[in-house]
Amino acid sequence: MIRLEIKDQFLKYKNLLDDFTNNFDYSGIPFGNQDRNSLKLFKLDDKVINIKSFRIPNLINQVVYNFFRKSKAQRSFEYANKLTDLNIGTPEPIGYYEFKTPLLFKKSFYISEQLDCDITYRELTTDLNYHNHESILRAFTRFTYQMHQKQVHFLDHSPGNTLIQINNGDYKFFLVDLNRMEFKSLDFKTRIKNFSRLTIHKSMVKVMSHEYAKCSGEDYDSIFNLMWQETQNFQDRYYKKKRLKKKLKFWKRN
Repeated sequence: MIRLEIKDQFLKYKNLLDDFTNNFDYSGIPFGNQDRNSLKLFKLDDKVINIKSFRIPNLINQVVYNFFRKSKAQRSFEYANKLTDLNIGTPEPIGYYEFKTPLLFKKSFYISEQLDCDITYRELTTDLNYHNHESILRAFTRFTYQMHQKQVHFLDHSPGNTLIQINNGDYKFFLVDLNRMEFKSLDFKTRIKNFSRLTIHKSMVKVMSHEYAKCSGEDYDSIFNLMWQETQNFQDRYYKKKRLKKKLKFWKRN
């Protein structure tokens, strides 16, 4: 059983998209990190498209996604359309496919246009001497402020999920990995906490705090103290989880 939705202007390619998803394991060019979900590139006339294959959920979630909750693929498609309507950058959404049995949810695919970028936010965290580093970081902070003003809470606001195009001092930002978002008015703490997964560098937190203070009119010290505290809290949780996984693997082996 297949459920799908394709944007009107891409319906003429439905047979080709059917073929890409049906034969995903044996076709396409692998792209990016393949650890959790698989991403591949395909040619669609003069366009290159990106198809993300989500892993089959565990048994409980196969039931949940089949009857009670929208799939990651569907949410990615719908959220990408909402971002586009709000004039927030994201690769153009094309459609999604879901494969099910009468009782269980199986594979799903999100399809979007492949977007070329110069860097991701991650490069700013690994090369503090990157050309115009501070200017890009400030522009990114303004982009995030505008996103918050438009009542978008991007729950996966992390280093690999913002693509950056650079053109003679003009910076454009595009969000990817969209399946976890909220659309609601954001209070001060939620806004600042949204920066907590982005960097471990205090110098970057200072710059982002300063620019966010300029945009919002809020007190710099209040923003910085909260942003740095939330950054440290996230790092503590991240490494605790990592240590726990390591212990579980050790216990399983022994």
